[in-house]
Amino acid sequence: MILKDRIAIVTGAGSGIGRAGATIMAREGAHVVVVDRSRGAAEATVASIATVGGSAEALAIDVTDDASLSAGIARVLDRHGRIDILHNHAGAQVAGDLEKVDIEGFDRSWRLNVRAHFLAARFVMPSMKAAGRGVILNTSSSSGVLYDREMIAYTTTKHAVVAMTRQMAGDYAKFGVRVNALCPGWVDTPFNEPFIRQMGGRDAIEAYIREKVPLGRWASVEEIAEPILFLVSDRSSYMTGQILVVDGGETVV
Repeated sequence: MILKDRIAIVTGAGSGIGRAGATIMAREGAHVVVVDRSRGAAEATVASIATVGGSAEALAIDVTDDASLSAGIARVLDRHGRIDILHNHAGAQVAGDLEKVDIEGFDRSWRLNVRAHFLAARFVMPSMKAAGRGVILNTSSSSGVLYDREMIAYTTTKHAVVAMTRQMAGDYAKFGVRVNALCPGWVDTPFNEPFIRQMGGRDAIEAYIREKVPLGRWASVEEIAEPILFLVSDRSSYMTGQILVVDGGETVV
């Protein structure tokens, strides 16, 4: 087990890619702190992990609440003494172009997709520096390296995650902390509902993916979990400041 005895925090782990990432980390020996704003969703992920013999605990907080995020991470440090892995995954899509996007939605996107990543990394960094090692993985998106149709809030924040990741990596490599970003493409989860509605329904999005993605299909969450495992494990021990795009070839077109 390549993550044996590591302590990992995964935000947005109550469903979708976050749950798949938390599950594969637990499968490989990590104790996973499953963070989600929904206690029920977090506990469901913990229960799912337990059924296959993994170790996990639920932490129900809203990561956009600075005080709750700080206190939650402090509790993990108090219980376990260290944090080896932080996967900042919690995020949201908000549809709309420059003129149509809801301003509050744009602000919420920034708080969740960027600011919460920044603060979680800030809160874990002292313990990682003290340990002389640690891994932070930030979830961006293929929208962080591409134009994304009429999705200005999402695209802006996901580009910001890429820049922030590179900056963190450059600043903290000397302390033994690695920071990378994952850019998933089209993954078949409820997360895509805002864009599906904007596109005009499921048939329209399926046609869009067949046209835009060379592999011609969605990814499954399991296909994204494997790259997550690579980036948080010692299999990527000489990688930092890198942006791993897993998008079925969309960015090469």
